Amino acid sequence: MNILQLTSLIIVLAGLFGSINYLFLRLPGTIGILVVALFASLTIIGIDLVYPAFAIDDMIRSTVMGLDFSDALLEGMLGLLLFAGALHVKVSDLRREWAVVALMATLGVGLSTAIVGFGFSWITGMPLLIALVFGALISPTDPVAVLGVLREANLPKSLETQIAGESLFNDGVGYVVFLVLAGLAFPAPGHHELDAAGITLLFLQEALGGAALGAVLGWLVFRLMRRIDDYALEVLLTLGLAFGGYELAVALHVSAPIMAVVAGLFIGDTGMTHGMSEQTRKYVDHFWEMVDEILNAVLFLMIGFEVFAVTFSSDALLASVFAIGLALLARLAAVAVPVLLLRPFRGFAPGVIPIMTWGGLKGGISVALALSLPDSEWKPLILTATYVIVVFSIIVQGLTVARLAQKVGREPELI
Repeated sequence: MNILQLTSLIIVLAGLFGSINYLFLRLPGTIGILVVALFASLTIIGIDLVYPAFAIDDMIRSTVMGLDFSDALLEGMLGLLLFAGALHVKVSDLRREWAVVALMATLGVGLSTAIVGFGFSWITGMPLLIALVFGALISPTDPVAVLGVLREANLPKSLETQIAGESLFNDGVGYVVFLVLAGLAFPAPGHHELDAAGITLLFLQEALGGAALGAVLGWLVFRLMRRIDDYALEVLLTLGLAFGGYELAVALHVSAPIMAVVAGLFIGDTGMTHGMSEQTRKYVDHFWEMVDEILNAVLFLMIGFEVFAVTFSSDALLASVFAIGLALLARLAAVAVPVLLLRPFRGFAPGVIPIMTWGGLKGGISVALALSLPDSEWKPLILTATYVIVVFSIIVQGLTVARLAQKVGREPELI
């Protein structure tokens, strides 16, 4: 299949599986698509085991492997998803929660990486540095599937902002930590090993460089939009900013995810307030909502089919079960430590720790990062554990977090 045929097939299947979910399962949209896709994948694998002559499994596996999920997400979809998510987070709201968001996206990611890394190394015997790479790729959260559900629970605005803001920035920070650790664990031929100063410099270059590029590009597009009153052209400019800015960040070796988040925040706040007419604001808002919904439907469909790229074994599955517990423990530390550090100086919404712990879903970025690792004896185990954690978090945590939020996260007057 060529890229156009593959894209057409993915969109058709996303629409079909979404319809099946809407008519029969009635699960939240993206979670329902994942469930249907995973069920279809496992059914095909089961048929192939019973009737191996059909060879359906091998045919689909070769198609899935040829799709290159890692490149499709990291080099294409991720920038649009992060830009769309940031576009709907107001800087004024984020400014009030900056300390929580900053600590969770930095200290929290570091704690999560360390806990998962040391724990997984102890469980499996994996070299510590490689286990820390696994810790880094499993630390970013992807609450897209749960934010809509949490809004239905009438949570305080501060808690919604903390969940959205922390997830946007910990994706970027987690990606940078992953790149640094992967560079140490799997050094490219001819590259010298980084020392502590080199690691710090690389981290600052990626993180601060990405933020600076996002701010500059966002400001330039904003200045251009102030001189234009054409909603179609202004929608096109935001799309160009998300696509072009992301690729420019990759070319400049700065953090493309952080660039997309900062640019999205700038356009969503300053750009919409001072650079767009009311009509343009509505069109831009609705356009990016649709992009967000469509890309997430496609992303969760692809996660469901990535089961064909995973090699399961009894030892790997057992280690993956323990890894689920490790990931939850690491997420608890990533949330609880910043909250406990800040609690003497500010108030928090009810249930902030359990909701943000259980609601910290893992998603496509973790699977994509695992797939992007160079081949090694440990890659199959990392990929299996990553996939099991992601599927567990999306299905089990994603379907129960709303109930938890309604139980422990309501303001007293809403009970």
